Amino acid sequence: MTRPAAGVDTVAPLRDESDVPVLRDRVRRLSREQGLSHVEIESLATAASEIARNVLDHAGDGFAILQPLVEGAQRGVLVSIRDAGHGIADLELAMQDGYSSRGGLGLGLAAARRMVDEFSIESTPGSGTLVTLKHWARGTPRD
Repeated sequence: MTRPAAGVDTVAPLRDESDVPVLRDRVRRLSREQGLSHVEIESLATAASEIARNVLDHAGDGFAILQPLVEGAQRGVLVSIRDAGHGIADLELAMQDGYSSRGGLGLGLAAARRMVDEFSIESTPGSGTLVTLKHWARGTPRD
């Protein structure tokens, strides 16, 4: 069973663009502590940054919760990013490469999904969006 390590949550507010590098640094620090490789760390930090920028661009603000994960001997990191924006009306469309509701490249959500081991997104129009990212350290065995 995957579980967050007890009592070690970090909350990172997402109010403006200056909060994105702070989130990246916190993701990197926790990922190093959990034993992720440099490539794994940068993948998770980049995915978290993409989602955080989406929050700022589409919802205005939100927050991220970072948690170390333990599954048997395996260690990893969970990043949950939530906003209270208008939500995503068509998740399937939004997850396609090249789709953008604001004229950008349309790579954020789909690219973030590819950069992590586990990705989930929940969105209810009018109630906001929750994106969950998990990345596991490859150096320890998974039960």
